[in-house]
Amino acid sequence: MSTAIKQPHQRELFGHPVGLFILFFTEMWERFSYYGMRAILVLYLVAQATGDNAGLGWTNGEALALYGWYTMLVYVASIPGGWIADKFLGQKKSVLYGGILLVAGHSILAIEQMWAFYTGLGLIIAGVGMLKPNISTMVGGLYKQGDIRRDKGFTIFYIGINIGAFLSSLIVGYVGEVHGWHYGFGLAGIGMALGLLQYLVGQKYLKTVGNFTGDSENEEEKAAMKRPLTKVEKDRVVVLFISFLLVIVFWGAFEQAGGLMNIYAMDNTNRMLMGWEVPASWFQSLNAMFIIFLGTSVAAYWASRKLKGKNATSLFKMIIGLIIMGTGFFFMSAASAQFESTGSSAMYWLVLAYLFHTIGELCISPVALSYITKLAPLKYASLMMGVYFAMTGFGNKLAGLLGEASEKLGEFTIFTGIAMFCVAFGLIVMVFRKKLETLTHGAEDNEHEILEAEKYELADPDINN
Repeated sequence: MSTAIKQPHQRELFGHPVGLFILFFTEMWERFSYYGMRAILVLYLVAQATGDNAGLGWTNGEALALYGWYTMLVYVASIPGGWIADKFLGQKKSVLYGGILLVAGHSILAIEQMWAFYTGLGLIIAGVGMLKPNISTMVGGLYKQGDIRRDKGFTIFYIGINIGAFLSSLIVGYVGEVHGWHYGFGLAGIGMALGLLQYLVGQKYLKTVGNFTGDSENEEEKAAMKRPLTKVEKDRVVVLFISFLLVIVFWGAFEQAGGLMNIYAMDNTNRMLMGWEVPASWFQSLNAMFIIFLGTSVAAYWASRKLKGKNATSLFKMIIGLIIMGTGFFFMSAASAQFESTGSSAMYWLVLAYLFHTIGELCISPVALSYITKLAPLKYASLMMGVYFAMTGFGNKLAGLLGEASEKLGEFTIFTGIAMFCVAFGLIVMVFRKKLETLTHGAEDNEHEILEAEKYELADPDINN
């Protein structure tokens, strides 16, 4: 690779464009704010309405119902957010406006009034809808078609997401539970403000990505925005929509973490550790912690398989991820059985469940983000990313419904049912995998050759020039 002096947006760090790390920290702080609020939302709703740290005094069912609607709408809003970016603003400006809305939403939640509570949630829904699909699309835009670094880049980006989630579960969770729920909400807003600030400072590294294509001087890009979809593009869209079924099932199960598993940790788990009771919200940090430590290892494993000529297609990874995550719920079944027999369950069941959920997530979530940027038509790039996050939202709503059903069916039945369904559904899709992959028309076939043709350096020697 040439070591000639590059433009700022072309510079690399650790073998990846510097712009990746600007987006990394933006998303890290956005997820700090979102997951921090998520870690205490259900706990705030079910906390007694009187006392030193009063909540709203809702029932578990009412809290899980709101949680399901809220987390669904947060991601469904990605469809209009992606459409606005494709048609009017471009991804870069959409991320900026989304960040502003998020700062406003989290800040308003710090006010102890019901109007502020609902207004804040509404602004957060709109903000995530503008930011989430578009910042992920920008990550894909940093890499040219066929660049094998793209999957690794999305994994690095995903680690940023989870550093934010890890820190917020500990910090915002602790502040919310111990010092006051609204202090926790306000702290989440401060985190988002930091993310917005560094995004503005790092614009010089994002000059060639996220711009509105309607203003492009590239005639090919303008033409691609106007012409109808080709047969190849239509086939690839079909594959994406089928892969989104995996996404719905995955997140319908996985998002028990913020709802049913959160309440289970609080009510049914023995949280005493050396004479100190671990806050229930801290278990939310396990997933993020495991991703931080395991993220690059899982990505390296799949890259190694691909270079050895073994099966490592995106669809294969996603199916394996769903099966592994589903298996993790058998540990929650064991926890429920232990609780029913002894009146308490050990913390290690939760730890093991989150470990398997994390490995499954690393196989499906960052891979799905990268997959969309490989298969989506240019003129629908942000919209397809928005549809992906909308599917995530429907999964979140499904998670809320399953959580509500546990009040009648019991946790053991719900956890075991989730585990069995996820494994069975993954195996069914695996049967049709090869047929589906033919419809991608070789979108991932040339990644090996490009890696051999370009020996990427670990770091750019011109980074400080």
